[in-house]
Formats: sequence, structure tokens, C-alpha cells
Amino acid sequence: MNDTIQSVIRSNAAITAIGTYVPERILTNADLEKLVDTNDEWIVQRTGIQERHIAADHQFTSHLCFAAVQNMIERYNIVVNDIDYIIVATSTPDAVFPSVASQVQAHFGIENCGAADLQAACAGFAAAIQLANGLLLSGAYRKVLVIGAETLSKITDYSDRTTCILFGDGAGAFLMESSVDGSGDVVSMYSITDGARGHQLYRSSLASAIGDHAIHTNGLIVQNGREVYRWAVSHVAAGVKQLMTRSNLSAADIDWFVPHSANMRIIEALCERTGFTLDQTLSSIQRFGNTSAASIPLAIDEAVKAGTLKQDQLMLLYGFGGGLTQAGIIIRWSL
Repeated sequence: MNDTIQSVIRSNAAITAIGTYVPERILTNADLEKLVDTNDEWIVQRTGIQERHIAADHQFTSHLCFAAVQNMIERYNIVVNDIDYIIVATSTPDAVFPSVASQVQAHFGIENCGAADLQAACAGFAAAIQLANGLLLSGAYRKVLVIGAETLSKITDYSDRTTCILFGDGAGAFLMESSVDGSGDVVSMYSITDGARGHQLYRSSLASAIGDHAIHTNGLIVQNGREVYRWAVSHVAAGVKQLMTRSNLSAADIDWFVPHSANMRIIEALCERTGFTLDQTLSSIQRFGNTSAASIPLAIDEAVKAGTLKQDQLMLLYGFGGGLTQAGIIIRWSL
């Protein structure tokens, strides 16, 4: 690792705690064989997924958020009643409003706290960190809670074998605080969106079209897997390279690459095109499936628990998905 690397943006944001949660119920590939025409070998070969966790009927995204934050509180022996702002990245809020973030505020009784949901699909967690960095840098806020959480099982079409094998539920939280010495963990950031391709991956709501493209109105996830794959391996790979170029870094300078766990074949293709090895790549795909905004914190926490993520190591987090949106961030792990 290059120890002379300097931050290319202003940052005073330090990550001071992490917490995660996944529901108890596990949906295996064998279980899916009973629902659609598929099998374990076919699923693993095409996605790398062996199982995913599924929320109970009475569990919603807010409940997963509560559990992830509680996990963070217990692991790091911290208080959250002085948090200034809560950002929840999710595509599956309990309701359009009130926001999930406001429910987190109410659950923990946090006073004098702003709260907002962020909808950037699978790029949501990285985008939320970017926004949290800005809030802390403004000086108006000292502690920001960032959560990525999804209950994708509630919007998955379990008759569509191309999508139902992918998605799972989970939540992950970072506590970000203004650092005492004025330095920050955030080294560099990058975002780009290609809205013209938004119809390739969507969940319908009020409208029956996205731009000039007619869409289904069943409220479930619809994905053109072939086109999303092509976009990811070309445009997302280019975005990862752009982030490194802006930071004057190469893959060899980065200790851990943490892409959104969309699909193991996409992760492998991204590694091949960006110079990362699978050994330096963190993923949550095998055990948890594609959990959208929760996939990056789940992957990081697996490394934290395993002891493989060390203090002062550089990580490149890169989210991509519905929009079609990309959000990347390079951080120096200080926890």
C-alpha cells in the first residue's frame, strides 16, 4: 500500500462503528427448486449465490434497521441519542412516507435529529456515505448515522426464475463522526448516472412508463439481466477506473475492493477489467445474495468479524444499479 497517498477531497468524516443484521429465515437454492424451474448448480454457476436471508411477514425495512443499529450499539458500547442526522439508503421503505430514517429516529428516541431516506438503489450506501461526508464537512453536524437496508423479498417476483434467485434481505449501518484532529477517512468520491438506461432495471409505482419505455405496473422488480450485465462490465468498470485515476491510485494501492454484490459473475468481470484480484475483493453474495443497498456494509462487516480488515487499510467501495446509477468512494479504514 502507498503510505504517501493524500486525500483528493476535503473530509473530516471518521467511521467509528459498524453494525449489521440479517433476518433469521434462510432461503436456499434447494428451496427455490420447489418454486421455479431451477437447480443449485445452475444458480451457483450463474450467480455464485448459495443462500439468502428473507424477512418474516411482519418484518419490514425499518425493523432490519433497528436491529443493525442495536448490533452496532452493543458491539461498540456507544450511545446514539446525540446523532445529528440519519440517512437510510433503501429501495424498499415500509411506506413512501414517513421515511424509514424517521422511524429509526423514533425507535431510538433521538432528539434534535434530521432524517431522510435516499433512493439510489444498489448505489445507495456509497451515495449515502458521500452525502454524510458533506454534512459533516459543513460543520453543522457532528454525528451522522448511515444505513443501507432492504427487504427485497417483498418486491421479488417468485415466478420469475431469472430474478427470484438473486435477492435477499439485510441491513448494515455506519456511524460517521467529525474527527477530532480534522482529518477524515474519505479519500475520494465519484458518481455518475445514465438515466436513459433506467428502464433496464426498475420497480414500477405510479407511472406506466419510464421516459418513452412502457413498463409493467405490478410493483415488483423487473430486470433485463443481459443488458444490466453488459452495462456493469463496461460502464461500471470504467467508473471504477475513473475513481482510481482521480485519486492517483492503482488496484495495487487498494487493499480491499468492495463492489456491490450484484452477482459473482459481474464481480469477476469487474475484477478482470479493473486489475483487482478476487483475493482482495470483499463480497456478501454467497451467503446473503443481492441485498442492494445493504450488500456493501454486509461484506465489510464479514471482513471485520473475520479480522481480515485492518486499521489504515484502503478500501474502494463501489455501488451500482437502478438509475442506472454508480457511486464510488475510497476510504481509509480507521476503526
